[in-house]
Amino acid sequence: MKPPYTITDKMLALVASISEKIGAINATHLYKPATELRKKNRIKTIQSSLEIEGNTLTEEQITALLENKRVIAPPKDILEVQNAIKVYEQLTTFKPYQLKDLEKAHAVLMQGLLDTAGKLRTTNVGIVKGSKVEHIAPSGSRVNGLMKDLFEYLKTDNDLILIKSCVFHYEFEFIHPFLDGNGRMGRLWQTLILMQQYPVFEYVPVESLIKQKQSEYYNKLSESDKKGNSTPFIEFMLEIISASLDRLLQSQSVILHTEDRIRLFATKIGKNTFSRKDYMQHFKNIAAPTASRDLKWAVEQNLLTKSGAFRLTEYQFN
Repeated sequence: MKPPYTITDKMLALVASISEKIGAINATHLYKPATELRKKNRIKTIQSSLEIEGNTLTEEQITALLENKRVIAPPKDILEVQNAIKVYEQLTTFKPYQLKDLEKAHAVLMQGLLDTAGKLRTTNVGIVKGSKVEHIAPSGSRVNGLMKDLFEYLKTDNDLILIKSCVFHYEFEFIHPFLDGNGRMGRLWQTLILMQQYPVFEYVPVESLIKQKQSEYYNKLSESDKKGNSTPFIEFMLEIISASLDRLLQSQSVILHTEDRIRLFATKIGKNTFSRKDYMQHFKNIAAPTASRDLKWAVEQNLLTKSGAFRLTEYQFN
C-alpha cells in the first residue's frame, strides 16, 4: 500500500530547482568532488548525524579517529563514531531496495551498542522527549510487515526518487523498526536511495543542515504524525537537499588538481581511447600545456598507456 502524502506545487518547484543544481554540478565536474572535499564532507556528515543523537565528538576528533589517532572521549561516543565510519565506508555495497541490506547496515552501525543490532524489533516502544511521550510507534508484531510494504513502495512506485527518498525517511522514523539507531539509519538510507540516481549524494553532507535545523526536523516529523501523512516532512527535506546542493556549488572555488581531473575523466571515458583534444573538450577551462602535463603525469603513474606520436598520439586508461 502506498504511504499517504500529497504532491504539492512547493514540492514540484523544489524538485525542479534540485534538478537544475544537479545539472550544474555535473557540468562543473562536482559530481565526484576533489579528494580533500570528499573527506571533509564525510566527516561533517558523520559528526552531524551523531550529534543529532547526542554524540559529543567534534569534527577534529572524528578526523583523528579516521587517522587512527588516540582520542579522549566517552567510550560509547568513540564506538558510535567508529561504527559510523565503517558503515559509510561500506555505503556503496548496500542495496537500497533490500530490507536485508538495511538490517546489515544497522548491525554495523550499532555493533557493541545494542544487543539486537541488525534485528527488527518485536516489542512495543514509545518515543519520549523530556517527560512527554512524543510518538507511539506501531506494535512490534507489525514491524516486519510494515517494513516489507515500505520497501515494496520504494521498489515499485512511479513517483520521483527525490520524493520517494523523503517518504521513506519519514515512514522509517514513524515505524521505528529498531530499538535504537533509527534516526541515523533513516538519514543514512535516504542518502543511499538518492545515490542510485544521483551519485553526488554520497558526498553531500545533508545531515549538517538537518543538524542546524534540528528543532524544525523534529517538528516536521511531529506535524506529519498529526496530519497522518508525510507531506510537511517531504517539503522540509527537499528544502534541506536543495540548500545542501547550494553549498556544494559554492565550493566550486575549490580548484581541481591534476589527479582530480584524471580521476573524473577516467569515470567518463572508461576503456575508450582518446586524444589530448578530447581531454580538453571535457575540461574547457584548462590550457593545452596543462592538459599535456596532466596526461604525462598519468602515463608516469601507469594510469594511462600512450601510443602514437605528435598529432596522432592517443591514450587509454589501464
